[in-house]
Amino acid sequence: MRRYYGILFIVLLAACSDSPKFIVDGKITNAEGQYLYLDELKVSTTVNVDSVKLTEEGTFRFSGAVGYPTFYLLRLKGKNNFITLLVDSAEHISITSDASDFTYNYAVTGSEGSLLVQELNRHLWVTKLRLDSIRALQLTLAANPDFARRNKALDDEYHRIRQTQIDFSKDFVMKHPFSMASVLALYQKFDEKNYVIQDLHSLKVAATALHNFFPQSEHTQALYNNTLQLMREAEAARQSAVLKQLVDEYGENSIDITLPDRDGNDVPLSAFRGKYVLLHFWAAADEGSRIVNPVLAELYQKYHDKGFDIYQVSTDTDRYLWHKAIEDDHLTWTNVGDMKGSIKATLPYNVKQIPWNYLLDKDGIVIGVNLKGPQLEQKIQQVLK
Repeated sequence: MRRYYGILFIVLLAACSDSPKFIVDGKITNAEGQYLYLDELKVSTTVNVDSVKLTEEGTFRFSGAVGYPTFYLLRLKGKNNFITLLVDSAEHISITSDASDFTYNYAVTGSEGSLLVQELNRHLWVTKLRLDSIRALQLTLAANPDFARRNKALDDEYHRIRQTQIDFSKDFVMKHPFSMASVLALYQKFDEKNYVIQDLHSLKVAATALHNFFPQSEHTQALYNNTLQLMREAEAARQSAVLKQLVDEYGENSIDITLPDRDGNDVPLSAFRGKYVLLHFWAAADEGSRIVNPVLAELYQKYHDKGFDIYQVSTDTDRYLWHKAIEDDHLTWTNVGDMKGSIKATLPYNVKQIPWNYLLDKDGIVIGVNLKGPQLEQKIQQVLK
């Protein structure tokens, strides 16, 4: 038995030693005798991994192991004297450069990710040079009698160059959603305050793709969590805008509506004052609405006796389908609809899609817009305490 475990240990040790390793080597001229550092680029810091002294010919070699594409910095002494690499397992990356222009003028082979990183950095570097040149020219021309006209043309050119960079970066992400290089594209900046890419769609595309492919990556996790937070903030802003529109157009936070129930009796929303009410817009013909109904049924059963109710507005035009859905989905709360789309309700409440909802407090004040799933239940639990 001991012999067996000894053999197993040797086999495992051999397997570990045979695991793929990356190699980074090359030549840097005019840097003989200097130290070259290999740093791993983390989300908020860098960690030195290795260092070597360049030979008299300027050659160097690093090796290591990674389980997924990882960002590294190849760094000479100096504040901004580095090359960014995107290293994958088993890659043999070769770099040639000169110490005098190490960061921007280098050649790289053997790494598709590092080539994409170089493309991104060079494009932004050229863009920034052009933008800086325009600003410098504007300062020079400030005392010129014809400054106003020329400044307008320069401003137009400045914004055109910025937009070209934005379009390039967004297109890059769309072309390479499964490359970790897209993380770099999403976090590039024109300056300290302004990211190149600011649209949520690009973030969502890359975050979803990379989270599925490289969930263990620190950069992927940070991008994914940041995107979720931005999505929550965007939804909150949209909800605030909807509420503002209600107040601006109707002078109140919520509008009373009256529609007939399935028996033809007019039921006003205001009849539910004194309870927390979910004003829910749906359609029997809408698959998404039908999926939500069981969730509403569960919430109604759990919280109805504690002061929670549902006023469900149908946007259907088919009465039979509406009645059948109420029966099939076991909807025991108040359901109303005029079978003409219930425009008198959807219009003032700015309902652009279904399902859609508003949570009203005991005074009929909107306290939640289009809350879903756990978020809706958490809010109900919070107000019913």
